[in-house]
Amino acid sequence: MAIQHTRPAALGQALRPNIWDLVALILVIGALVLIVYGGEQTAGPLSALDVAPVSLDPTNLPFYALRTTMRMLLAIVCSIIFTFIYAALAAKSRRAEMVLIPLLDILQSVPILGFLTFTVVFFMNLFPGRVFGAELACVFAIFTSQAWNMTFSMYQSMRNVPKDLEEASQSFHLSGWQRFWRLDVPFAMPGLIWNTMMSMSGGWFFVVASEAITVGDTTVTLPGIGSYVALAIKEQNLPAIGYAILAMFLVILAYDQLLFRPVVAWADKFRFEQTASATEPSSWMLDLFRRTRALRALSYPFTALNKAVSNLHIALPKNLRVSTRRGPPSRIADALWLGLIVAGTAFAAWKVYEYLSATLSVSDVFSAVGYGFITLARVVVLIALASLIWVPVGVWIGLRPKLSERIQPLAQFLAAFPANLAFPVFVVLIVRYGLNANVWLSPLMILGTQWYILFNVIAGASAFPSDLKEAASSFHLKGWRWWTKVILPGIFPYYITGAITASGGSWNASIVAEVASWGDTHLTATGLGAYIATATEAGDFPRVVLGIAIMCILVTLFNRLLWRPLYAFGERRLRLG
Repeated sequence: MAIQHTRPAALGQALRPNIWDLVALILVIGALVLIVYGGEQTAGPLSALDVAPVSLDPTNLPFYALRTTMRMLLAIVCSIIFTFIYAALAAKSRRAEMVLIPLLDILQSVPILGFLTFTVVFFMNLFPGRVFGAELACVFAIFTSQAWNMTFSMYQSMRNVPKDLEEASQSFHLSGWQRFWRLDVPFAMPGLIWNTMMSMSGGWFFVVASEAITVGDTTVTLPGIGSYVALAIKEQNLPAIGYAILAMFLVILAYDQLLFRPVVAWADKFRFEQTASATEPSSWMLDLFRRTRALRALSYPFTALNKAVSNLHIALPKNLRVSTRRGPPSRIADALWLGLIVAGTAFAAWKVYEYLSATLSVSDVFSAVGYGFITLARVVVLIALASLIWVPVGVWIGLRPKLSERIQPLAQFLAAFPANLAFPVFVVLIVRYGLNANVWLSPLMILGTQWYILFNVIAGASAFPSDLKEAASSFHLKGWRWWTKVILPGIFPYYITGAITASGGSWNASIVAEVASWGDTHLTATGLGAYIATATEAGDFPRVVLGIAIMCILVTLFNRLLWRPLYAFGERRLRLG
């Protein structure tokens, strides 16, 4: 009888709230209150924005920070959903990959201004006269600055799952659904989390452009840190820019501690290795929730539901199953599929030609192509310099988890630092010393995108198996041999993912970087980014379309001729397992 009474007592003790439950409950309720309050502000009419325009009063910054952070968090949720679906299709289906990966190259090269130009009317018409329509347009613009590198990261991870793990999943007769949730997602998790952090920071880089929505002759300015920065630049208010930088730093520090640090610590269990990691990342927030009783008990139903969903034995379509390489692919089906792709591409190209030929001449095309090659030269030089600097730094940080924890919020802040905030320094120095804008505006292109390389290298070094590090140590591999034989092959797929997204992001950033202004002083560098920015400001849609088309073609060719062969080499020769 004593044993029978002990079990209910032990259960009651396990469910009894403790002090950690109280702290966690306060944090959860506070987050919910902020979300509800911020959400209520999106339901008003557009006229409300005219009644309370954006002000440089620093007391408004907490509210602006809340609005901007909510937009970015909603965009990151949409990006994660998009990543899971898109990357899975591209990695599992060879025919889908033929379309989706080149399309992804194009999407990441389309400037955020291009997306805004052609999607704002659609979102505004969904909720006419309401702030919510403009909010959706802004969230979509931020989504386009976040989703692509996350998708590339997960695609790269799914294509590089170790062969012994693939064979184990087949021997356990896992369905395609079970393999995705038990193998593909866990293996991709370390790299995906670091790219999610980079995407969150990348959203800050373009938030200035995304919070000012232009529809015809009307500009809708949404309250947020981005619109605050734009107004501060326009009015040459340096103290206001300082307040904005401080607000950004505090917000980044907050979501690093409350969101990303716990996720990084939680995801350490997904590292692929056969020996235990020497040091594990830690998080006070994760430890706090692990010490709770009642809140952990409330999470049990969700855990059970997650297990039930991931254990469903769902047979995926035949073309999405893991290839067993038992037979040659159907050449007839491949030929038909390739013909369909070529026909669709030719039709789209013809429609673009019809639209452009009505107002533009051949000389306009040659002019845009020339500008494109100038920007291409900048991108190549900047990516090479960024790789030489950040690959060694990323390896050094990634192999030291404790240092990685300290560097993480600083790296996120630097990655989030919008190029617009550096305009005062660059413009004043260029004008004062008579410098060449074509050269000295170029660093603005890599200011936000170089961190794609750093974050992916850190992710690769962090995920590098401890047993391989111990093997290299036992063979006394040091110096240059250690770099060429051990760590560079280990992080190579991650570096390629970072380099692809950094180069695409640099093209995108050229729209902002090649045209800089500070008050009434405007500087313009020769290049395709300045060409598109100038055409957008003038409302010259044919030249906007031409510039975006040239940019997409150059980025796609660059990826096809350089990055994709390197990607295939890494997948073929440098795969773990």
